[in-house]
Amino acid sequence: MHADSSLRDASRARTSGLALALVSACAFGSSGVAAKPLIEAGLEPLHVTWLRAAGGALVLLPLAWRHRALVRERPWLLLGFGLLAVAGVQAFYFTALSRIPVGVALLIEYLAPALVLVWVRFVQRRPVTRAAAVGMVLAVGGLSCVVEVWAGLRLDGLGLLLALGAACCQVGYFVLSDHGSTAEEGEGARKPADPMGVIAYGLLIGALTLTVVARPWRTDWAVLGRSAELNGTAVAAPLLLVWIVLVATATAYLTGVLAVRLLSPPVAGVVACLEAVIATVLAWVLLGEHLSAVQLLGGAVVLAGAFIAQRSTPKARPGASAPVAGSTGAGAEEGVSAR
Repeated sequence: MHADSSLRDASRARTSGLALALVSACAFGSSGVAAKPLIEAGLEPLHVTWLRAAGGALVLLPLAWRHRALVRERPWLLLGFGLLAVAGVQAFYFTALSRIPVGVALLIEYLAPALVLVWVRFVQRRPVTRAAAVGMVLAVGGLSCVVEVWAGLRLDGLGLLLALGAACCQVGYFVLSDHGSTAEEGEGARKPADPMGVIAYGLLIGALTLTVVARPWRTDWAVLGRSAELNGTAVAAPLLLVWIVLVATATAYLTGVLAVRLLSPPVAGVVACLEAVIATVLAWVLLGEHLSAVQLLGGAVVLAGAFIAQRSTPKARPGASAPVAGSTGAGAEEGVSAR
């Protein structure tokens, strides 16, 4: 009887985890669709990025206060997460949106799992599995179809570089989340950093950093008092901003963290890969951004490559166990959710 009850509890936890992971993917995937109309209405991409980070930090401020001990225990982890996983990823991503379609920008960002494997192989000097290498090759091959390299990169070159910058910052997220989710051994050992606290302080540090870069006092605040055009339909700009802050930032991060706690990181990562697909579909339906058949096929190949890569783990060094490297949506056990 006790065994049956445990199985039911495990099944419910898995179902809840999958539902939360899907909510997180949908929330993250909607960020570009909500942000692009604001950018086209007159807001600078960096100002939208600052509004998102600052709004998310304000909403999660109670969590930051609750986990204030992290400032003393893991200052460098919080600083790195704020600069790369929050400020870097969002600044590059939203600036890329002003030059290239949402789906393309997000698909390029999803090269991050493959780039993590490059980090593991050439920086950490650890061999990776054959499946990881195959996944990386598929991702790069699919990307070449997305940008249609045979046509001389008809997409905006700077926009592509900005999206690639977001992918590189995403690599920093994976490395830092993997570091912060494991306990340190030896003298002065510390328990894993609570992902809720890392996210709250990451948004706070990211917002402070973006304040220097974006200079929000130069924001055209009048734009937020008008309407923005969503594929020919007028939508109140404040509603789009509220969606970005509450749904695409706070809800996305928190549901992602809870999903990782209920699922294994690889399973949560597989569901997180749906973010790119969701963003592309939303951009198609709501923004009227149409990709060619070849670009859609390339996008599918990119996702397949990311799927294969994030399921693989690097081979362990002699006498050491190998952590999950390249999982998307989370790092190792009790990691932080993606972007």
